[in-house]
Amino acid sequence: MKVRSVGIIGAGNVGSHVGFALASQGEADEILLCDIKKEKAIAEAQDLNDACSFLPHKIRARAVEATEMGNCDVVFIAAGPLPTVEQDRLDTLDVTLDCLEEVLPKLKASGFKGFIISISNPADVIAAFVQRYMELPANRVISSGTSLDTARFQHMLSKVLGVHNLDMNAWVMGEHGSSSMIPWSAVAIAGKSLDILQSEQPDVYPSFDRAAMLEAVKDRGAVVQAGKSCTEFGVSTCAVRIWRAIVHDEKRVLPVACMLQGEYGKNGGYASVPTVLGKNGAERIIEIPMNEDERRAFDKAYDVILAYTERAWRRHIGK
Repeated sequence: MKVRSVGIIGAGNVGSHVGFALASQGEADEILLCDIKKEKAIAEAQDLNDACSFLPHKIRARAVEATEMGNCDVVFIAAGPLPTVEQDRLDTLDVTLDCLEEVLPKLKASGFKGFIISISNPADVIAAFVQRYMELPANRVISSGTSLDTARFQHMLSKVLGVHNLDMNAWVMGEHGSSSMIPWSAVAIAGKSLDILQSEQPDVYPSFDRAAMLEAVKDRGAVVQAGKSCTEFGVSTCAVRIWRAIVHDEKRVLPVACMLQGEYGKNGGYASVPTVLGKNGAERIIEIPMNEDERRAFDKAYDVILAYTERAWRRHIGK
C-alpha cells in the first residue's frame, strides 16, 4: 500500500497546524516540513512525532529541504507573512513571493508532480503564480480560497437563522480578501431560497443587514488576529478538508480557488467558486446563477486576482 506523503512549505503557525490536523485526522502517513528556519521545522516534526502514541495511526514527521518533496502526494504552501491588522492580504504579495522564489526552484527540481494547496496570502494569487511557475495541470493547483470565508459566513448565518451550517447552500465567492462577494440570491436552506423563507416566515427567518454580514465575514480574520496575533485553527482545518476531499475521491463541493476555463465567462484566471473535488483535484466547476449586481461583484473580484497575478509574474520574470 502506498504511503501517503504530504509536504508542508512553511512551518509557522498555519503550516504547523496543518501538520497537526493531518496527523490528528489520520490523513497522512508521512509529513515533511520545510522552513527557512530549519530549527523550527525540526522542532515541529519532533513535536508531531511525540504525539504518535495518541494518534489514529502511526505517522512519521521530519524536516527536509524542498528538493526532498518530489514523491509527495500533495504540498501545502504556507510560507510567508500574515497581514498585519492594517494590511490587506494583497499587501503581503511581495514578501510571500520572496519566500517562494527561493523554495519553488527546489520543489520543481525535485520532480514533484502532485497536488498543491495554497494557503499563503494572498492565497488565490499565489496559487495562480505557483501553477504557472511549476507548469502543473491547473486542476492540481488549488487555493483554499473562500472556503474559510464560507465557514465564517455559514457560522454567522446559522446564529441568525437557527439552522445548522451543513443544511445551508451559502457561499462566499471570488477572492479570499476584501473583494469577496456573496451571491445572496442563491442562498438556500434545505434547498429553499432564503429570500422565500424570509418572505413567508419573517418571524422565524428574520431579515438582517446583508451588507454588514459580508463586511463582518471579511473582518473576521483581522478580529481573530488582533486577539491572538495569528489565525491558525480555521485555515489549517479548512486546508486539510480540501485534501481529504481529493485523497478520498469524495466529489465534495467546496468553494476553492481554481482556474476558470470558460465558466462564469472567464478564462485563464483563478477565482473561488463552488468546485467538485475528487481524485483529479478540481474536477469541475458549478456555475451559481447570480443577479446583475452579484455578477458585477464577482467580476470585480476575478479582475483583482488576475491583475495581481500578472503583477506577480511580471515581477518574477523581471528579476
